[in-house]
Amino acid sequence: MNLIAPPHLKKGDLVYLCAPAKAIEENEVLAAENWLASIGLQSIRSKHLTGRHHYFSGSENERLSDLQEGIDHPEAKAIWCVRGGYGCVQILDGLQWAQLIREPKWLIGFSDICVLHHKIQSLGFQSIHGTMGLNIPSNSEAAKTRLSDLLFGQKATFELNPSPFNQTGQTSGTLIGGNLSIIYSMLSSPDTYDFRDAILFIEDLAEHLYHIDRMMHALRRQGALAQIKGLIVGGMTDLEDTDVPFGQSIEELILAHFSYRKIPICFDFPAGHIADNQALILGATVTLEVRAEQTILSYL
Repeated sequence: MNLIAPPHLKKGDLVYLCAPAKAIEENEVLAAENWLASIGLQSIRSKHLTGRHHYFSGSENERLSDLQEGIDHPEAKAIWCVRGGYGCVQILDGLQWAQLIREPKWLIGFSDICVLHHKIQSLGFQSIHGTMGLNIPSNSEAAKTRLSDLLFGQKATFELNPSPFNQTGQTSGTLIGGNLSIIYSMLSSPDTYDFRDAILFIEDLAEHLYHIDRMMHALRRQGALAQIKGLIVGGMTDLEDTDVPFGQSIEELILAHFSYRKIPICFDFPAGHIADNQALILGATVTLEVRAEQTILSYL
């Protein structure tokens, strides 16, 4: 797959801020705006950015309108979703993407925003799995630097210490993925990822081990695990067990799904619901080298 990369940003460019899912507070938006200003970017708020409609930042129509404005905005060079939560799937089918196809721009976010990453990849474009405005105050400097670098067109290689659970090997392919629960929820949709010859990245938050196993079985039965060329496991944060223990660690659980084939598998990758949530370009072609002494992920 040769997905199109939107133009990288330049100092002074405009970033459109929106909250297509859960509500966000004013001080959290200010932190995002201040950080953008610190790296030389301007920002503009969506109309209902700090609104509230029960759990959400606005009604479905308000959130749809806000994100549509970002897609169509003639000056914005990127759309930064400032919070995830839940809600993107409610508005997905109402969005019109013609302007983004004519003039591609980066969409940035993670967690529930992976719903939008699925759609954008299905249209043939790359997007950024990266931190959001909500998380900027708690993010590591490395996470913020990685996002800034990608926005300005600098694709640094990842060089990581090994996990004892890693499965060694080397491969290249299109990087896909994000939040495992979202990937699972999108499997039956027209926008599900193309898993053929891809390198799959997964992460999740606050799930039971048995449900992680359920989702991995769904990927296996759909054929995804037989099609991918490599697996990157990011933060599996605050996972829960049952009163009667599941009986496997998260690493053992995942490796059990690859007992029938050997592909490169990397654990403890610095991305996901963690402070060191380093940005990745979904849809980019990458090489994954999992060695005994080091893991390397590089863009081609």
